Amino acid sequence: MARAANYDRDAALEAAMTLFWRKGYHATSLKDLETALEMKPGSIYAAFDSKENLYLLALRRYFENSRAGFRAVIAKAASPLAALAAHIRSYAELPAEDAARQACMLTRTLVDTRSTNPAIAAATQEYLDQMASEFAAAFAAARDKGEIALDADPERLARRYQANITALRVELHRGAREQTIRDLAEDMASEVEALRVA
Repeated sequence: MARAANYDRDAALEAAMTLFWRKGYHATSLKDLETALEMKPGSIYAAFDSKENLYLLALRRYFENSRAGFRAVIAKAASPLAALAAHIRSYAELPAEDAARQACMLTRTLVDTRSTNPAIAAATQEYLDQMASEFAAAFAAARDKGEIALDADPERLARRYQANITALRVELHRGAREQTIRDLAEDMASEVEALRVA
């Protein structure tokens, strides 16, 4: 097997993540990867074993970045409930060039691979579940601080919250008007804030 030439693994994974996120697993060709990673086919395989493995590594990178970003928002907020609402509103403030103005990579991957690549689909399901757990932990923190009712179900709220973010990002991906995105984000954020007990 060809040895991988000197390369920046972090930069290569970032480039692969960006490419896969934009095109999807099946639509991304080896030629696309060569161009994006600036690596020859032999070097790509020597470094990452296979296209599937490279995709899994890129998907993990996307998930870890998403989780870290959400955790940072929650960690610096005095109010978990306010942070949850602010996180939704933040999607309406994304600049035009931001990659997050497209459907979530996890959502796109699940649609793309559920019936064609069980290994990738299973990893995607796990990451989606872990993100739901992050949201549930934030709702649980809000409950523990007395912001929401003691009998509130954090897991159920987290699933609704995750579904709302997915829908909002699909609208971004579709290129919905800015005001439409702002209105949707505001409705969803207000729904979160309405959970606050008097």
